[in-house]
Amino acid sequence: MASENNNKKKTVKVVAAIIVDGGRVFATQRGYGDFKDGWEFPGGKIESGETPQEALKREISEELGILISVGELFRTVEFEYPAFHLSMQCFICRIEQGTPVLAEHEDARWVDANEIETLSWLPADHGLVREIRDRLLDSAK
Repeated sequence: MASENNNKKKTVKVVAAIIVDGGRVFATQRGYGDFKDGWEFPGGKIESGETPQEALKREISEELGILISVGELFRTVEFEYPAFHLSMQCFICRIEQGTPVLAEHEDARWVDANEIETLSWLPADHGLVREIRDRLLDSAK
């Protein structure tokens, strides 16, 4: 058992904002790192002493220059990357103030239910995309 613990990957805890506006959701394209050019839902790491909601508001303010309201927890994604385990809490959010300005991402766009699956999403986001598409379709009814 001791060797099993030594082989455990580091767990990285992050939050992601599923920013919705009517029948659209906001997607961002990474501009750096191993997953450069992949599409994702914006967010980032939870710092010590922060709640997930506080971390999400901070990260979105830093990355996009907007204020958001954080709503319901949509889903927690557990995903195994080669170098680490990702635990990502995904919240439904809305823009309260401002227009997104990209500070870290190379591109961003609002996508609707018909477009969402056409983007090249990061591996951890794949499972979310179909669920979000279905939710967007339901909200359009």
